[in-house]
Amino acid sequence: MTKELKGEKLEKELLRLEGMLEYERQYRSVGVICGVDEAGRGPLAGPVVAGAVILPEDCRILYLNDSKKLTEKRREALYLEIQEKAVSWGVGVASPGRIDEINILQATYEAMRQAVESLVPCPQVLLNDAVIIPGLSMEQVKIIHGDAKSLSIAAASVMAKVTRDHMMVEYDKLYPEYGFAKHKGYGTAEHIRALKTYGPCPIHRRTFIRKFTGEQRDE
Repeated sequence: MTKELKGEKLEKELLRLEGMLEYERQYRSVGVICGVDEAGRGPLAGPVVAGAVILPEDCRILYLNDSKKLTEKRREALYLEIQEKAVSWGVGVASPGRIDEINILQATYEAMRQAVESLVPCPQVLLNDAVIIPGLSMEQVKIIHGDAKSLSIAAASVMAKVTRDHMMVEYDKLYPEYGFAKHKGYGTAEHIRALKTYGPCPIHRRTFIRKFTGEQRDE
């Protein structure tokens, strides 16, 4: 990937990455730093997935950014590069059933705890995209739009997004009529038409689709 950039373009990209290490440098003295982010809070179907990544000090991974700003091809390449370069990385998954059981926010926290607790070494500081995760003892830093401001959070966002996308492609093979490989469970017009035509499948979030299916809230 490094061969794609030369001269001024390479200098500009390295300068951008330098700016995304501000929080990592600020908290370096506290101990091991981990970025945390999630993918899939909004879809009508599929799990919510969290990523947690510990990068080497002053790590540079060209093009790394908020996963939503990257093409699928770029995300896939970065997914492999992060695995190769990270000190440690992990993902956590909360199923659609779990989301319905405890709500999407609590399920997201649960997935984040899974991801963080899978890391070796254990981090001392979490840089989180816009949340403080309950139930964890280490220092946490809540950064709004953190996936565009912190390299560690950006790495976590890529790991979460690509992991979830891979899961949705596999679900598409089980339930091809819904088009999960294309829209990844988000509420596109195509997905909603399929939902109204075929009804929900086992990976739909029942609490998210009531207005499309007419199901009533449980008392």
